[in-house]
Amino acid sequence: MAELDTSSGGSKKGGKVRSKKQSTRIDLTAMVDLAFLLITFFMLTTTLAKPQAMDLAMPDKDEDKPESKLEIADNRTMTILLGQNNRIEWYMGLVDNPKTPTVDNFGRNGIRKALIEKIKEVRGITGDPKKGLIVLIKPSDKSTYRNLVDILDEMKISDVQTYAIVDITNPEIGLMKRDGIYK
Repeated sequence: MAELDTSSGGSKKGGKVRSKKQSTRIDLTAMVDLAFLLITFFMLTTTLAKPQAMDLAMPDKDEDKPESKLEIADNRTMTILLGQNNRIEWYMGLVDNPKTPTVDNFGRNGIRKALIEKIKEVRGITGDPKKGLIVLIKPSDKSTYRNLVDILDEMKISDVQTYAIVDITNPEIGLMKRDGIYK
């Protein structure tokens, strides 16, 4: 509220008559209350940035039950080995008889291009869209967490339906050493 202060500024000395100076005073309590109410309202009603997470189902490691292991055709299986210095190597089939192991990079012209080509190739071989490409991702101890996240992003971008993160084996480490992406 605003109010006017009409009290006199001093005593009457001398013969001159002076007009009374009126000072104004504004009460800002209501405005401050309103500001704090608005701040509180917006703080409570805003949504903070939600963390982006990818759902990933990991299989159980049950080596006691051999019947739980699933046999897959070699022409549907692509193995991706994560090496050092953001380098990857991929091959089709098994490590005993890999079909053209290829050292590649991440990105549109690297592994993504290979994934899209192999998805089309596998669909052409099987003739069934439900029997698509199966990708086995095998990070080495030389790869970084960022490499794993990048390859999972590539799986999502390339629309690979079936993929798994699997432990790397000694023959695969030997293959990576031979090609110079594991030192």
